[in-house]
Amino acid sequence: MTETTVVSLQDIRDAAQRIAGVAHRTPVLRSRTLDALTGARVYLKAENQQRVGAFKFRGAYNAVSRLSAEQLSRGIAAYSSGNHAQAVALAARELGSSAVIVMPADTPAAKLDAVAGYGAEIITYDRYTGNREELGARLAAERGLALIPPYEHPDVIAGQGTAALELLEDVGALDALVVPVGGGGLIAGSATAAKGLQPGIRVIGVEPEAGDDTKRSLEAGERVRIPVPRTIADGQGAPIPGELTFSINRRLVDEIVLVSDDEIRAGLRFAVDRLKQVMEPSGASGLAALLAGRLRPVPARIGVIISGGNVGAARLASLLA
Repeated sequence: MTETTVVSLQDIRDAAQRIAGVAHRTPVLRSRTLDALTGARVYLKAENQQRVGAFKFRGAYNAVSRLSAEQLSRGIAAYSSGNHAQAVALAARELGSSAVIVMPADTPAAKLDAVAGYGAEIITYDRYTGNREELGARLAAERGLALIPPYEHPDVIAGQGTAALELLEDVGALDALVVPVGGGGLIAGSATAAKGLQPGIRVIGVEPEAGDDTKRSLEAGERVRIPVPRTIADGQGAPIPGELTFSINRRLVDEIVLVSDDEIRAGLRFAVDRLKQVMEPSGASGLAALLAGRLRPVPARIGVIISGGNVGAARLASLLA
């Protein structure tokens, strides 16, 4: 396949049919206070209320549901900092399969507990010295498992794009869509959906300052590797964009903006105090970018994907302290 056809708007529409009735059609939140602070009409797609607490369930279920019965009987492997791990574990359970997940040893306890709770086997590694892609590939080969990566998979990307598809169906035309960026799967799917429905929309990614690999890569015109980011936004800790996701994002993403950890904390506080929503740091990065005034000029109608809410009470309290 060429990079222009690897994921299409029709693929995303097909994914939406597969996940219908299994994934939640999450609500769109509005806040007059947020509108006043930003000078725009803001529509927040609340994927923190998705099953497993993050958008990742969309892509995982879409990909796992396309496996053969024979492969489902053998099982599934994945590697993830947390949300994709939970998503694959739940998708496997829903479809009568089993999952083995490679996870960083320093993954927040709430995410480790959730993955175990869905019945998956967990294998840990050191994210600063280990290579999760190599570990996952070796595990899948040794055990005959289907490897479902967190973003480097057309079916995963198509599933993630259903969040933006729903948002635009629910609220109509937008001037800009703001999306958190980790490995790039969410924004690749979202940009494909948004530009397919509305070619003139601006798609703006948000990365933590310490994890600006996609911004650097887009500016360089090629994938750039950085040291493993040390940021509170653990879901945005990829050191290099995916090859597949970058091939899509370099065509469809208009801009990447950066936010500091303190600005993400401000976004988390606003979410709790004014929106009455629990978000994980990565999930709040798009909101943080709006509150920090990163979008210039300010679009009139802005959609923001709140990508996840998997943060334990103790960690959230420490982040807000």
